[in-house]
Amino acid sequence: MPMSIRALLLTLLCSILVISCSSNDASKAGKKPASKSRYQMDNDRYPDDAPDVSLVKNAQPKYEPYSRQGNRDYTVLGKSYKVLDTGKGFKEQGHASWYGSKFHGHLTSNGETYDMYAMSAAHKNLPLPSYVKVTNLDNNKQIIVRVNDRGPFHHGRVIDLSYAGAYHLGMLAKGTARVQLETIYVPSAEQRVISDLKDNDNHFIQVVASKDKLRVNMLARELETQYAVSSRVSSSNGIHRLQLGPVKQIHLTNKLLDRLQAEGYPQSFIVP
Repeated sequence: MPMSIRALLLTLLCSILVISCSSNDASKAGKKPASKSRYQMDNDRYPDDAPDVSLVKNAQPKYEPYSRQGNRDYTVLGKSYKVLDTGKGFKEQGHASWYGSKFHGHLTSNGETYDMYAMSAAHKNLPLPSYVKVTNLDNNKQIIVRVNDRGPFHHGRVIDLSYAGAYHLGMLAKGTARVQLETIYVPSAEQRVISDLKDNDNHFIQVVASKDKLRVNMLARELETQYAVSSRVSSSNGIHRLQLGPVKQIHLTNKLLDRLQAEGYPQSFIVP
């Protein structure tokens, strides 16, 4: 056989072997076409260059009508969930988790854009939007978040917090925390009028919470004089909470709350 033909056959044989090996390697690696997802990341993770979320304030409860989107009963992973008609009086205990970069910038269940640097959260059953006070039962830290999304869909978890919310609750590193949830329900103007006619209960407004007991006591005396109302300091686990009251009528409580928020205490809220 001439040398040129022999060389040509040898070259062809080597090419066939290379193609066969490459095919086998790909098969062993189990390579498949990437599945399409609306998320750019497969797994959630910490943000790469997070801003200083220590400056992020609590969500400020206010009346908002429940959105048309995200408030219907639904099914996820074969399990059905019922959305509550109202968040008024809702309380719950369980474990909180948090979600971050994978979902940042994507739409939430009520059609808003998820911002992991805002004080927001996801809940399976509360109407959207709702305001919730979250207490970390391990360190007694408290935050107020605005619920605008659905989840978490893991057994035993009752709320998914934003990155900022998890930071302020002191649970970023661990990933989960034992928490208590209490909704802060803000009625509409019409509902306020109706409830005012029926209400004769005592109400308290929480103004600040601090580890500095001396500062809290001094502020209590100042606010008593400024607003002509009594105060009390509730202390537990090293945290001292200044609350003004009791105030008898809810409409008077709301007026005092509006003044406090406008005059330098925007994080004030009516104690549930």
